[in-house]
Amino acid sequence: MPNLRKSKSIRVTLAVVSAALVLAGCGSGGQAAAPASGSEAPKVTGDVTVFAAASLTETFTQLGKDFEAANPGTKVKFNFGGSSALAQQLNQGAPADVFASAAPANMKQVTDTKTITDAPKTFVRNKLAIAVPKGNPGKIAGLADFANAGKKIALCAEQVPCGAASKKVFELAKITPAPDTLEQDVKAVLTKVSLGEVDGALVYKTDVKAAGDKVEGIDFTESAQAVNDYPIASLAKAPHAAAAKAFVDFVLSDKGRTVLSAAGFDSP
Repeated sequence: MPNLRKSKSIRVTLAVVSAALVLAGCGSGGQAAAPASGSEAPKVTGDVTVFAAASLTETFTQLGKDFEAANPGTKVKFNFGGSSALAQQLNQGAPADVFASAAPANMKQVTDTKTITDAPKTFVRNKLAIAVPKGNPGKIAGLADFANAGKKIALCAEQVPCGAASKKVFELAKITPAPDTLEQDVKAVLTKVSLGEVDGALVYKTDVKAAGDKVEGIDFTESAQAVNDYPIASLAKAPHAAAAKAFVDFVLSDKGRTVLSAAGFDSP
């Protein structure tokens, strides 16, 4: 009999423990509680349309691929161009998720219309360099040659960031340039140089680096006084707001800084 009482006691104890475990696993209404999700961030999906300054073409194309690899189910689409033209398109209602400008002035054109969700963040800086075709056939020695009517010169139009920066360095150097062509973005200027259509041009130092052995770069003192800050922001009416914010965060991350620094951009 003592053994029977002990066995019965064990069965009662096990029943109580089992009931307690069932109750612990249930929420109100008898539904089982969801398992803890840990610290994993929610997955980001959808297309991200990014309007970005032309000088960001190579780096953002790479960052777009890296972002897609890190976030399966996303697709990054780019519209590269002069920052002033991009700002105008956005203010006219062009659908986009993110804007990355080569100058705060063009970003302000968009923020003034309340098209931006969060305050823009400066993610890189850039400065100008003289670009000449390989071998420097036009014998460009420095900034003073841009006033020589006998040289073929290309510059960015003043309304785009590289043009505004060029205007500033010429004023600092007290030089009146004699350009043969004014282009609407820095990549168009660089193309003129790489094809040998001009003797020299002013582009960003990152563009000289991106062109590889197609062009040569010449530094000049005044460039340090005309540095461009690049701001980035997600847009208020972004069709894919979560993915837009995730892309901005990715650009601002250590991974983004590594890619941008390797291309020659300076940290803000």
